Amino acid sequence: MTDDAARLARHVDAWHGACRDFVALARTLDEQQGDLPTDLAGWSVRDNVAHTAHLEAVLAGAPEETIDVPDAPHVTGLMGHYTEQGVLARRERSLAQLLDELEDAVARRYEVLRREPPSDPSATPPRTPGGVPWDTGTLLSNRPVDVWMHEQDVRRAIGRPGNLDSPAARHTIGVFGRALPMVLGKRVAAPVGTSVRVEVPEAGRSWTVAVGEDGRAAFDEETTEPTAQVTLGSEDFIVLAGGRRPVARTNPEVTGDRELATRFLEAMALTP
Repeated sequence: MTDDAARLARHVDAWHGACRDFVALARTLDEQQGDLPTDLAGWSVRDNVAHTAHLEAVLAGAPEETIDVPDAPHVTGLMGHYTEQGVLARRERSLAQLLDELEDAVARRYEVLRREPPSDPSATPPRTPGGVPWDTGTLLSNRPVDVWMHEQDVRRAIGRPGNLDSPAARHTIGVFGRALPMVLGKRVAAPVGTSVRVEVPEAGRSWTVAVGEDGRAAFDEETTEPTAQVTLGSEDFIVLAGGRRPVARTNPEVTGDRELATRFLEAMALTP
């Protein structure tokens, strides 16, 4: 097996595990819990399940649904409109029905991926949500992130935190971590010589990002005294990087340049 094929296989396994965990958690909920609000504006627990069922059904071959989406503050952009269609199309279904759809779609798609394991990350996948122009590597990397993040949305809504060390959790934290140079370099637009270290001890992860002489930010593990250091719990890291909560609702520990750290934390949201 090539390195590319092995990496894609790990993405598939992380996604499949995330789907199993999501379904197992949601099967324990009653319909009233399905109505609880989540950190995603306008979406309940049930809506998170409906969204996940929608995307997995499409990827497993179900026809795209096209319905009218009324104006709402939380529906922005083409992708927001697309995902809202899937949720609204399933509005009358029970949690059990949504989970049956999700479980069936995952089983069918997993069987295909096992029978024909992907090996080329640059290849065009058979389908993507809404026809977005992702290659196979991007699609397979994004799916465990999306499913696991929605499991965490549900967990926070029902007050049952956990599952922060699964393969999908580690994958997601790693994906967000790899985007930190963009946060410092493009969003914060920090000057040459500026550096930020982000520590997530619960996940055993840390990243140091520095702006080089060329004005570009990159990882720099040789920096021993960063301009600012931010330490976050795993949940705080993912709610900030996932755009779920503002900095004021998290508890970062900061040393060094506090203004820089605040600007960095406020710019961390990496998902719409």
